[in-house]
Amino acid sequence: MRYTDQVQGPPVVLIHGYSANADMNWRFPGVLKILADDYRVITLDNRGHGKSDKPTEAEQYGSKMVTDVIGLLDHLKIDQAHFVGYSMGGMITMKLAAVAPQRMHSAVIGGMGWTPLGPIMPERIEGQRERSAALRACARAFPDLGVTREELEAIQVPMIVVIGVDDGLLESRVKPLSEVRPEIRIIEIPEANHISCIFRPAFRESIKEFLDQQASLERP
Repeated sequence: MRYTDQVQGPPVVLIHGYSANADMNWRFPGVLKILADDYRVITLDNRGHGKSDKPTEAEQYGSKMVTDVIGLLDHLKIDQAHFVGYSMGGMITMKLAAVAPQRMHSAVIGGMGWTPLGPIMPERIEGQRERSAALRACARAFPDLGVTREELEAIQVPMIVVIGVDDGLLESRVKPLSEVRPEIRIIEIPEANHISCIFRPAFRESIKEFLDQQASLERP
């Protein structure tokens, strides 16, 4: 797995979305820059993406992407970290909060809400013939990243959701999350859709504000 590590400050792991990579979601939009002075920012290219390995079997994705993140924490000797995930990265982050909450200080779910178990966007998968075999395999494994209602109800990790007000997933993913966990704060970014949201200053500022609040709780 390709990753970067600044090796100073409270650790924050940034997990990018489907068909993107760490640079596309975090470096170019300025998220990495706004966090760099105060946090040990760790970015990674998920399997099937960027400069990481690209298996072509669906069974090599899904929950194995969560295992990759846990393995990276172990490799870096990090017991707990803050997490920021966008889109598919938000699915990975939510799943991690469900199965390994002891590794999380807090979580920011970007461009995503609650993804229940079951088929996820099959029409989009069928429309990806032009994409690589690795990306198609990754998309077929999306249901494996689903979190049950019981798992969602049990999550105790401090969490916010940041999403563009014009993002189609606001209705289909965030509304179900709010119905189950109404106390989780939803931050809607004006004049932003699923693609443009990460480039809005309010997106990165919302992340920084939440992480600063959570990091202050760790200090004695």
